[in-house]
Amino acid sequence: MKVLYSNQYYAPIGEHHVFPMRKFEAIYETLRAEEVFTEADVIRPYPASEEDLMTVHTVDYLHRLSDGLLTNWEKRLLGLPWSEQLVNRSKTAAQGTLMAARIALRTAAACNIGGGTHHAFPDRGEGFCVLNDVAIAIRVLQRDGWIKKAMVVDLDVHQGNGTAFIFSGDPSVFTYSIHGKNNYPLRKIAGDLDLALPDGTGDEVYLASLRESLLPKIYVFKPDIVFFLAGADPYINDKLGRLALTIPGLLLRDQLVVELCKTASVPLVTVLSGGYAERTEDTVEIHCNTLRTVKTVFG
Repeated sequence: MKVLYSNQYYAPIGEHHVFPMRKFEAIYETLRAEEVFTEADVIRPYPASEEDLMTVHTVDYLHRLSDGLLTNWEKRLLGLPWSEQLVNRSKTAAQGTLMAARIALRTAAACNIGGGTHHAFPDRGEGFCVLNDVAIAIRVLQRDGWIKKAMVVDLDVHQGNGTAFIFSGDPSVFTYSIHGKNNYPLRKIAGDLDLALPDGTGDEVYLASLRESLLPKIYVFKPDIVFFLAGADPYINDKLGRLALTIPGLLLRDQLVVELCKTASVPLVTVLSGGYAERTEDTVEIHCNTLRTVKTVFG
């Protein structure tokens, strides 16, 4: 199993920030020690090119982002302190998702130990998301003739408003989301299929909703590739979650999505998205379970 990872996925945002920036390194070190992948399986991405970023983001936003000229309003929306390291991190993670997609199209599956920044819009970042890596990957793959149709399976607890906006009205991309009804963002932008679950929804209802809705959509839409945003934040002890899935329940979620893609013979790209558990170790374990599942099913 090929994985995309770089130590450039870290950027200093303050050790007490709710976003656990150190989780990426912890996931990598945990799975490397378990030999889920070897060093030969790791591909180190470089920052995405301006040309590729502009398939989704505006020139004005990219220039002001790189030059540190975001407005105070934009900084508040983003929720992260600007730095050159943050910009480099975001461009590198976006390239990681694109490279993972190209590998998946050749080998069936690949994972980016990062990515899933689904709140980013063409002209701004939001909700800890600077650049929309999945949207960039889809647009570049379409531009270069690698794919025609893509499906985004977004199982982060927060609805991917940026992704839904970018692909609104585009029949070549199907956006699917299961998220918390009463959670961020306050103003949700409708995707192709949104399931908004009430606070406290647990394993049984969540998994039944996923199973009953996702399976027919994959077989009817017939995407050339699936991007799976495997958020860890539906977890019962997530500080920003409000749903009530257990770690075993989230593992079953991952198995359902990954096995469905394998059975349908659809290349799968897995990205991590959010996770803000009271214990960062729980977030790391949930994300590790996702990559372990991909290894087991596609390995």
